[in-house]
Amino acid sequence: LPHPGGTLLAHLERVQHQLATWHARPALQLAGLCHAFYGTDGFPHPLQAPDDRTPLTSATGPEAESIVYFYAACDRGTAYPALTSPTVLYTDRFTSRTHTPTPQEKRDFAELTAANELDLARLDPAFREHHGPGLLTLFTRFRPLLSPAAWQDCAAVLDAPRR
Repeated sequence: LPHPGGTLLAHLERVQHQLATWHARPALQLAGLCHAFYGTDGFPHPLQAPDDRTPLTSATGPEAESIVYFYAACDRGTAYPALTSPTVLYTDRFTSRTHTPTPQEKRDFAELTAANELDLARLDPAFREHHGPGLLTLFTRFRPLLSPAAWQDCAAVLDAPRR
């Protein structure tokens, strides 16, 4: 499947590798490899509809699948501005249900988002030029949720064009 920066598979492998480089726990690394399985708010090409989560759960285990679903179901327009707030309401774009995410869900989402976007920013100078300032603002806001290694890479990759 075509994807910015090559194929979807190559992108997924790079995201998993990035998470491993940041020493993310195994379930988050595995979620990185599968994060587009149900499609995302920014990549609406699901490999499977999210109404049957059993196949991915069987393949990855419940923790990794839960991260993949949370990432895919996220309504970014409502989550991005307020994710660090303790009272943020997460809207599931598949069901329209809302809930307050756990601190771990927020950290996983932020880290996976950073790995995903940095992959595109590293590979495509035009993407970095166009989206880099907004992503740097986003990840600066997400900084309390990011691991130190993830934040360092965000700053290095996204601030590079302005140096």
